[in-house]
Amino acid sequence: MGERGRGCCPPMDLMRSEPMQLLQLIIPVESAHLAVSYIGDLGLIQFKDLNAEKSPFQRTYAIQIKRCGEMARKLRFFRDQMSKVGLTPTARSATQAITSLDDLEVKLGDLEAELVEINANGEKLQRSYNELAEYKLVLQKAGEFFNSALSSAEAHHREYASNQGGESLETPLLSEQETFADPSKQVKLGFITGLVPRDKSMAFERILFRATRGNVFLKQATVDEPVIDPVSGEKVEKNVFVVFFSGERAKNKILKICEAFGANRYAFTEDLSKQSQMITEVSGRLSELQTTIDAGLVHRGNLLQAIGEQFEQWNLLVRKEKAIYHTLNMLSIDVTKKCLVAEGWSPVFATKEIQDALHRATLDSNSQVDSIFQVLHTREMPPTYFRTNKFTSAFQEIVDAYGVAKYQEANPGVFTIVTFPFLFAVMFGDWGHGICLLLATLYFIIREKKLSSQKLGDIMEMTFGGRYVIMLMALFSIYTGLIYNEFFSVPFELFAPSAYVCRDPACRDATTVGLIKARDTYPFGVDPAWHGTRSELPFLNSLKMKMSILLGVAQMNLGIILSYFNAQFFKNSLNTWFQFIPQMIFLNSLFGYLSVLIIIKWCTGSKADLYHVMIYMFLSPTDELGENELFPGQKTIQIVLLLLALVSVPWMLLPKPFLLKMQHDRHHGESYAPLPDAEESLQSEANHDSHGHEEFEFSEIFVHQLIHTIEFVLGAVSNTASYLRLWALSLAHSELSSVFYEKVLLLAWGYNNIIILIVGIIIFICATVGVLLVMETLSAFLHALRLHWVEFQNKFYEGDGYKFYPFSFALLDYEEE
Repeated sequence: MGERGRGCCPPMDLMRSEPMQLLQLIIPVESAHLAVSYIGDLGLIQFKDLNAEKSPFQRTYAIQIKRCGEMARKLRFFRDQMSKVGLTPTARSATQAITSLDDLEVKLGDLEAELVEINANGEKLQRSYNELAEYKLVLQKAGEFFNSALSSAEAHHREYASNQGGESLETPLLSEQETFADPSKQVKLGFITGLVPRDKSMAFERILFRATRGNVFLKQATVDEPVIDPVSGEKVEKNVFVVFFSGERAKNKILKICEAFGANRYAFTEDLSKQSQMITEVSGRLSELQTTIDAGLVHRGNLLQAIGEQFEQWNLLVRKEKAIYHTLNMLSIDVTKKCLVAEGWSPVFATKEIQDALHRATLDSNSQVDSIFQVLHTREMPPTYFRTNKFTSAFQEIVDAYGVAKYQEANPGVFTIVTFPFLFAVMFGDWGHGICLLLATLYFIIREKKLSSQKLGDIMEMTFGGRYVIMLMALFSIYTGLIYNEFFSVPFELFAPSAYVCRDPACRDATTVGLIKARDTYPFGVDPAWHGTRSELPFLNSLKMKMSILLGVAQMNLGIILSYFNAQFFKNSLNTWFQFIPQMIFLNSLFGYLSVLIIIKWCTGSKADLYHVMIYMFLSPTDELGENELFPGQKTIQIVLLLLALVSVPWMLLPKPFLLKMQHDRHHGESYAPLPDAEESLQSEANHDSHGHEEFEFSEIFVHQLIHTIEFVLGAVSNTASYLRLWALSLAHSELSSVFYEKVLLLAWGYNNIIILIVGIIIFICATVGVLLVMETLSAFLHALRLHWVEFQNKFYEGDGYKFYPFSFALLDYEEE
């Protein structure tokens, strides 16, 4: 929850959530709307629903919400219409701002009616235009049919007349003159013209043939350009057809088939003079319609432009009003129906601001009675509210994704700001890759004002939101990369020359046997002489594995120490004595001791086998250590530590359930007791108050404690082993980087061919970006996330709270409509 620069607020404290209070506000009806509006501007009260038993339709302001919903629908309609023509609402304010909801409702109604009418007229005109365009095509194509038929008939007639003088084998047996002489023998053919979609034309022809048993003559012509269908409004490839038939029955069948195939039919005359006249008329009407349609589009564009200039203001006003009435519906009406009663959570520091907002609402609404502000005492668990800024909010989101902190418990987000990017960098250590990651992040940070106002994609939105997390990850990666002395897997003598030199020229066989120490120890990080030697991998494996255990034990100890601060804060002495102390003893008797052995071995240069020491500490604790002894009295200390670890297990398991039962029996015997002021009343008695005097289930408490003990004992081993992922991923990243450098870049360089070199460089860049800067970054991020959620936070973090969601107009921009 971002804090937006209020200078009057106390300094930010992320360690514990803000102290909260349950408020009761009694607001006169005449100033209620304005009071809720000012509180929404403030954004510091989370209202409780005091009408939860009522349905939305039974609430007081249901009619106003319905009106706001209808106005929101009209605004969505306007936005859809603007998006269709490519208009975007402008952010500038209107010259005459509408502040009244009633005025806006009338204005939106008039605009919608006008726009709907313009759209309807435009659709009718466009449909008429499309029909006339099709009609013109029919007139042209069908006219060509009839012209060609007429010319062929005339040619046939002339040929017949020329052959009339002499008899021949081709002379018809029945003279046509006889047929023309007898009108009863003449057959009158009808015809239907229109357009049919080209993909249906073959099926159309087959169905016509079958339905009329071949007693039709179909002629089709392809239209070169797709035409806009008058019904669907889409561009469709069509054929012009003419169907000749005989008889009324055949005509009815053809009409039904045309209807089934979506063929548009148009009237046509055989008279050639009328045809040319109709084409001229249709062309004239088309030009008139086009002029009318263009004028309508200009008018519609001007109207949408005017709407767009005020759209954002109207939209914000409607959404604010709807949010206000939703909030007013959560308030209960006093029996006198003259005031509204509100309850809600708010931070303690906001008391003065809320009182000022209520007083201002009373003055502005000319109310005779001021609002009443009072704090209620309750044992209900308050919501959790951390005031974060753009830097800390992403780290807090990482913690909240696991679970929202219980009210005022220690917040892991404070330590996550440092430990999360550092553990990521341990796995990602390469200062070349770190610089690439930093440059990419700086792009987001430099342009954050511009990018924050834009709509980004899901992945870009997530990356932009975590830009400061990635920046710290990059900075820590540069730091660990300098320690590992790796720049795209290449070592550099940055801080001093290498401490080792070749004893003789034969030491170029990549072993440390031929190297002697000639200078002071390399001052910072790994000596570059280790890179490329045969002993590099065993050395770095040993170093990184031990370092992972040290980091893991340190972070787990931090988690247990935070559980102590939680116990002290909530005044829970049982958790201090029977959870914190035995857990510290158990973890440090085993893995704290191992960490001390690692440091001693590093300092003394001993060759003791720590695996052997730890295994036989359990199997044979009384045996002599021999050459594995790192300091005097080690065997005695190991026996003492092992006994302490064994004692701490029943110490965690047994006393706490019995002491809780004794506490319950003592409190249960008291019929009346003063309301405790201590913070543990929120923690220990919330369930008791909500469920009444329920029976204390000792078996459940004991089983819960047993599970908790087993989980910690086994988790101490598994969690320590889990930190070895730091070593494994660091090794994988280093080896992958080395492979890409040696097998791609150096190999391409060795060919002495410019084309191969360019191809090699391109492959190296793509592999580095795709695998090391994207996939490896995501992998290391997820592993660091797991180490925080599971290994660190399970030592102290309950995470069963709920977030503080205040009524705030500033959050309206992030809500989905």
